[in-house]
Amino acid sequence: MTARDAILARVDRAAAAGRVPGVPVGAAPPDERDRHDVLARFVRELRALGVEVFVEASDGDVRARVQAHVSGHRTVSWAAARLPYGTATVVSDGIPWDAAYADQASADVGLTGCDAAIADTGSLVLLSGPGAPRSTSLLPPVHVAIVRRDDIVSTAAEVFSHAADRMAQSACCTFITGPSRTADIELSLTIGVHGPGRLVVVVGP
Repeated sequence: MTARDAILARVDRAAAAGRVPGVPVGAAPPDERDRHDVLARFVRELRALGVEVFVEASDGDVRARVQAHVSGHRTVSWAAARLPYGTATVVSDGIPWDAAYADQASADVGLTGCDAAIADTGSLVLLSGPGAPRSTSLLPPVHVAIVRRDDIVSTAAEVFSHAADRMAQSACCTFITGPSRTADIELSLTIGVHGPGRLVVVVGP
């Protein structure tokens, strides 16, 4: 057996033994107090990561908040159907989601929705596909993400459990935890090297 064959055999064995984390069977649906606690934890984790986060009470408030961040800036965004709360209507200087990468990279802001959010880590989960390319959240220096309150869950296990089929059908699944950051061997932290250096999260009703 060659080294390549040995490595592939190990990968096959690991894949066969792998499993998706689950949630307790028969778990009761969260009540309003639980939802409030999950939202509070999500906001707390985002702020600890250096994320600008805004919790809005109405669809109109979400649109106003997003407009405040994209107004006067070249913005590349997901397709209108993939953006919640009608936020596509506030983008005036927009770059189409399917524009050339060079055009998308010239944008000041990338505007996306969010397929799930994890309170424990302050992470966003974005599933890419038609109308929702991952480049929108990676190329511009500023990423504005719109999160539906009902899409916030406590743990990653809940995401894997409830969205496994959608993940399997997506071109890519991206987990975003704070602004892009990296450190060298001397532990000098640099923000925004491999992606947006600024992340803004707008949570809707």
